[in-house]
Amino acid sequence: MKVNGIPYKTIWMEGKAVMMIDQNLLPFTFSIKKCDHYQSTCMAIKEMTVRGAGAIGAAGGYAMAQALSAGEDPVRAKDTILATRPTARDLFYAVERVFQQGKVSITAALLEADYIARENESAGKAIGEWGNRLIKQGDRILTHCNAGWLAFVDYGSALAPIYSAHHDAKDIFVYVDETRPRNQGARLTAWELSNQKVNHIIIPDNAGALLMAKGLIDLVITGADRIASNGDAANKIGTLEKAIVAGYFNVPFYIAAPTSTIDLNTATGKDIVIEERSPDEILWQSGPDEAGITHNVRVANPGSPAYNAAFDVTPASLIKGIITEYGIVEPGNLKEFLEIHQNITRS
Repeated sequence: MKVNGIPYKTIWMEGKAVMMIDQNLLPFTFSIKKCDHYQSTCMAIKEMTVRGAGAIGAAGGYAMAQALSAGEDPVRAKDTILATRPTARDLFYAVERVFQQGKVSITAALLEADYIARENESAGKAIGEWGNRLIKQGDRILTHCNAGWLAFVDYGSALAPIYSAHHDAKDIFVYVDETRPRNQGARLTAWELSNQKVNHIIIPDNAGALLMAKGLIDLVITGADRIASNGDAANKIGTLEKAIVAGYFNVPFYIAAPTSTIDLNTATGKDIVIEERSPDEILWQSGPDEAGITHNVRVANPGSPAYNAAFDVTPASLIKGIITEYGIVEPGNLKEFLEIHQNITRS
């Protein structure tokens, strides 16, 4: 994607440094962060400087390559990287691949990390093309959190079909959930759509049911951070509510994710580890004043605690289909789908 006419990836490597768009500063400031050591890349993942399933995977792969290049203990480094975001399947997928190539050579590990990033980019583009087939002229689409190009190396997952439809001149409109507590929808999805000149509006997280009741939403597309073997899908907290309401009002609900997000070793959504983050993300908000100076402001009762689960799990029964780089698959057919396409890619 382009920012001010200049093409950018979300994350890339220059020499031994990992470069990434600092997503915590968006949409107010566009800045590139440089991570010279795998531990600083780990901190960027943990603090959500880089976030989103695919981008986390790429960051994890690069961090593993950095650790190997620096002569760090591979197992200890691997454990450190994986502990940053325990729900994210792509993180585990990428780190394991680079870790295994590190047994061959450091060069092989570096090449593998870069290959994973390029795979993620091409998967996002293909997801967009497949998902575009679901979008009709005039469709009004609801999305939750940010699963755009910022969440991938490029293109994205849930927003990729929207970009593809917009490129095809389909007259579409996007309802953007603000996505509390970190407001990735209001801050990141809205910034992306505005940047791409896609018609949209930011809505409170609890407005989706009203809009569906009024018949104003034709389609819901979200991303996923881990998909279990039976098709249950973990995504940003609040996704489950959208799926339940969509089911009630007969609005098609789709998950968009690359096959790297599917974890056949996780039987059901009940087996997915749900990350819990700092309560401060709920109790405080940050943003710049008119002078551009960023302030942290407490927005909740000072005497109250907060519970901050980062994800919830949508059961397969509420998901109409999963949009992957190989096509759209029903949640109950994941095993067979993967076997077919993995055999094709190997041949």
